[in-house]
Amino acid sequence: MPLGLYISVPFCKTKCSYCNFASGVFSRTVFETYVSRVCAEIDQAAQTADQMGGSFDRAVDTIYFGGGTPTLLDVTQLERIFVTIRQNFSLRAGTEITVECAPGTLTVSALENLQRCGVNRVSLGVQSFDDKESASVGRLHKRVTVLDDIARLRTAGISNINVDLIAGLPHQSRESWEASLKELISLDVPHASIYMLEVDEDSRLGRELIAGGQKYHAHFVPDEDLTADMYEIASERLNAVDIRQYEISNFARAGFESMHNLKYWTRQSYLGFGVDAHSMLQSIDAGCAVRFSNPDSLEKYLADGVKERTLVSPEDELQEAFFLGLRMNKGVDLKTLKLEFGENQVAAYNGNIRELTHAGLLEADDATIRLTAKGRMLSNEVFERFISVDSAV
Repeated sequence: MPLGLYISVPFCKTKCSYCNFASGVFSRTVFETYVSRVCAEIDQAAQTADQMGGSFDRAVDTIYFGGGTPTLLDVTQLERIFVTIRQNFSLRAGTEITVECAPGTLTVSALENLQRCGVNRVSLGVQSFDDKESASVGRLHKRVTVLDDIARLRTAGISNINVDLIAGLPHQSRESWEASLKELISLDVPHASIYMLEVDEDSRLGRELIAGGQKYHAHFVPDEDLTADMYEIASERLNAVDIRQYEISNFARAGFESMHNLKYWTRQSYLGFGVDAHSMLQSIDAGCAVRFSNPDSLEKYLADGVKERTLVSPEDELQEAFFLGLRMNKGVDLKTLKLEFGENQVAAYNGNIRELTHAGLLEADDATIRLTAKGRMLSNEVFERFISVDSAV
């Protein structure tokens, strides 16, 4: 099965207060050094796979540039990465090539370069169509910027567009959220990602919320109940116009689901390059999977930091099959799992499945289990029930 490739570009114009990714604001002088390091890593992909004990395939059918803001790279730098990819991999016809863009970074030259490199899908980190909400978390664009970017992308022949929105931003209300959803629907993009604000210690806003402070507009963040309500409203509004939910945070018109992200959720093989990039390949010897990842700091990555390697046992693979599969609306086919992992191994989870079903977090249809609407709201709690279960019988 063809690989998916992920390229991390950790550079931003400004670090948004809610962001918990391995990205930040760096001098442009480091961009060229970083691109050279990424290209060298791509050149060494086959050797790396061998060292990690993974099965390597040069065939590729998805490429995803994430960040950060990949469009901050200049034309020659982005093009150099694409050339290196094509020198080392064989792209299948119709390969999905996605680039994440911050609204306002699509200059004329950047857009022309995306076309030249074969990019056919763009993900815009909009987060809100309300200018006050966007500004409160450090976004530099305005609503009109987004509208202009989408119009120019379509003129350039790139119509497969995703728009990200976040429920729970400072100053957000039910009314402003409804307005953002109305704007999103009116733009008729084929894909949308709806996230709820993550509150953890890996972002400035998260730390401030945990501390009960007021920096970063933390005291204007909606409460958890309202944030959950806004997520449910988004699901209702988007499904009503045939932008169907197919994963906890993702909605698409038929045929526009993210092929690359589906690789993660269905445990297909992928390779990641750059800061904090993760990879998964089938193991050559152990008959299971091997995961490995790069350092999560720019300094360590540029210093040729050692990759962290994890051999995924069959038990771990089964657990992943449950909690990754349950992210998707179609759910998990227990018959398929039994054929792949063994009936006794899958049966070890029957008790948890019954309890979660009784609690209204899972529903069953023949041999398929899936999250309910309530289960999607409490998905982390559900997934924890499929981790570290003793499957020995």
